[in-house]
Amino acid sequence: MASGKVALVTGAGRRRIGWHVADALAKRGYAIGIQYRTSAAEAAETVRHMQSQGVDSAAFATDISDEKAVRNLVKEVITHFGHIDVLVCTAAAWNSKPLEDVTATDVRGFLETNTLGTFLCCQHVGLAMVKQPEGGSIITFGDWACARPYVNYSAYFPSKGAIPTLTRTLAVELAARNPRIRVNCILPGPVMLPANLSAAEREQAIQGTLVKREGSPQNIALAVLHFIENDFVTGACLAVDGGRSIYATDSEV
Repeated sequence: MASGKVALVTGAGRRRIGWHVADALAKRGYAIGIQYRTSAAEAAETVRHMQSQGVDSAAFATDISDEKAVRNLVKEVITHFGHIDVLVCTAAAWNSKPLEDVTATDVRGFLETNTLGTFLCCQHVGLAMVKQPEGGSIITFGDWACARPYVNYSAYFPSKGAIPTLTRTLAVELAARNPRIRVNCILPGPVMLPANLSAAEREQAIQGTLVKREGSPQNIALAVLHFIENDFVTGACLAVDGGRSIYATDSEV
């Protein structure tokens, strides 16, 4: 049974935001649980990367929209590591589709992965944390653009727009059971922009920020560390977006 700190990061198999968050936590001395759904080879490589640095790490295949699977995930992680101190929910589905082509299946798929999946992970990890005298820290991931949505993501945005409410609700529920459990939310902006974006789209995203540059995964990792380390913050949502959520591009700066 591990005696040190343990973090479970969902969606951390591939080298996206979750991977960088897991790597940052590993560098802070955390043992790392990696949740993935289909990226088995990438998750195995991530575990090897962690272990090569002397970090206790293991990967767990889970469909986070399946309640039984999430219950089993929590049991497996606790069996392996002994406890869970931090949960970071970066697993998400994201893609564009014109409104005319969106189906109920599309909407349901985003809600199941992004909303229900986040809820189930927070619920069952959180209830495990209730039994821990030291409680724990949970970080969810929303999206800055839910406040200013752009076209062709009508099925996606509702699933992420629910995350701040989910965060506040679970912050209240879990603290009522153990006041040392905190739940906070990060709203990422243009960080690790998709590789298939055109140069014009990439430049538009950058110019839509106040800092006039793309963010880095380290910016997100620093926000995660802030929420973990500041034990007087809970139920909060933090935009890490270079000011994009407050900047009207026709303003003079």
